[in-house]
Amino acid sequence: MDGQLLLVLLLLLLGASGPEGQGPGPGEPEEEPPKEEIPEEDGILVLSRRNLGLALREHRTLLVQFYAPWCGHCKALAPEYSKAAALLAAESAKARLAKVDGPAEAELTEEFAVTTYPTLKFFRDGNRTHPEEYTGPREAEGIAEWLRRRAGPSATRLEDEDGAQALIDGRDVVVIGFFQDLQDEDVATFLALAQDALDMTFGLTDQPKLFQKFGLTKDTVVLFKKFDEGRADFPVDEELGLDQGDLSHFLLTHSMRLVTEFNSQTSPKIFSAGILNHLLLFVNQTLASHRELLAGFGEAAPPFRGQVLFVVVDVGADNGHVLRYFGLKAEEAPTLRFINMETTKKYAPAHGGPLTATSVTAFCHAVLGGEVKPYLLSQELPPDWDQRPVKTLVGKNFEQVAFDETKNVFIKFYAPWCTHCKEMAAAWEALADKYKDHEDIIIAELDATANELEAFPVHGFPTLKFFPAGPGRKVIEYKSTRDLETFSKFLDSGGELPAEEPAEEPAAPFPETPANSTTEPKEEL
Repeated sequence: MDGQLLLVLLLLLLGASGPEGQGPGPGEPEEEPPKEEIPEEDGILVLSRRNLGLALREHRTLLVQFYAPWCGHCKALAPEYSKAAALLAAESAKARLAKVDGPAEAELTEEFAVTTYPTLKFFRDGNRTHPEEYTGPREAEGIAEWLRRRAGPSATRLEDEDGAQALIDGRDVVVIGFFQDLQDEDVATFLALAQDALDMTFGLTDQPKLFQKFGLTKDTVVLFKKFDEGRADFPVDEELGLDQGDLSHFLLTHSMRLVTEFNSQTSPKIFSAGILNHLLLFVNQTLASHRELLAGFGEAAPPFRGQVLFVVVDVGADNGHVLRYFGLKAEEAPTLRFINMETTKKYAPAHGGPLTATSVTAFCHAVLGGEVKPYLLSQELPPDWDQRPVKTLVGKNFEQVAFDETKNVFIKFYAPWCTHCKEMAAAWEALADKYKDHEDIIIAELDATANELEAFPVHGFPTLKFFPAGPGRKVIEYKSTRDLETFSKFLDSGGELPAEEPAEEPAAPFPETPANSTTEPKEEL
């Protein structure tokens, strides 16, 4: 029995190291399992639940796009995303781009709380639990630059005068931080801001000779620019240190020209500048007499820097949406308009005198001092405004109709371009037809892009409001399903709905125009 057991063991040992490739012989190294490769498409890593961990281990900085094959916004982003990957690859950059098919990878979309497409998240140093939400540009160079600033230093270290001068000469706007101690926490604040200020180039130095060259004796952030004053200094508070919010506002304010011409390239910066008051000069740049006004307009601007943004709008260019927003026609140029971006209140000069530096300055002071009343846009009242089941309201007849104490008035505030408004148009017409014989009920609509109301602003489209009969100017906002049945229940109950009624669909933001639409749309899951 013992001999048989010994024979079996001997055969097993021989089989484990035999010549048929069943295992390595004595002294031979064991074969390593093949290394897993992450698939790529157009230089973009294709990730899944199975290989995300590997990608995070292999790449210190990783931008991941969660997309859906059916998503229109994802398809629009795709070519720019691929170009950004190519730019980074050409530079041998450490940062990589990746993508995840969200619907196919439900576990990952749930793990990272992805609810809309496209959603982009930035992972650093393999940290899977706290990725940074990407809110940067959606064009190739902007995506690449955003990643460059995170993968490498966001500011160039300057050691001598030649390097500093070369940096300043190379760009229209350059920001240099002069810090006596580069280990100071103010430097970290400066570098963090530099990561996101992609339209500016940043440098930093601790060299005494550079402090001396630029006339500095204390820590200071200096903005160099090839226009207007040429330079603006932001001294670091010796007690409080460098406040990122204050520095950001300073850089936004001083990196803009004293007078900015409105166009598709400058509009995002105009609306993100954080300056609430805007003064607009409408001119026709093809006319010499109009161009001559620009000098006086610019002469008035310096005392208002940081308080009022001076903007030139060429009525001869593709700026019709701006004219409509202010209720202007091209032939009314040259003229001024003032707007507060927070309240959306608009102001016009009381008299059409000559546009000089003196008159522009006086108009600004008058508006800021509360001496000028805002004006409200209103279309002309159509003669047949009450002949259809859906009544037409404009600014001039709104108060009279909406607050008629003998009527229950249900009003749709809409924009001609609003998709949600168009989708509910048939239901609104059907509602008006259903109640056309009820003398105490009025169904109406008002184009809120062409008519403004003193009673309240309209911030989204469609906005639906019910004005019940009786005293007190009562207003009830409708926030439920936009269909005939639910509209009818709401009217029949005097402006109330059961608590279980579903919430309304999202409203389009106001105003949604090329002029100020700077956020990137997303598609919901």
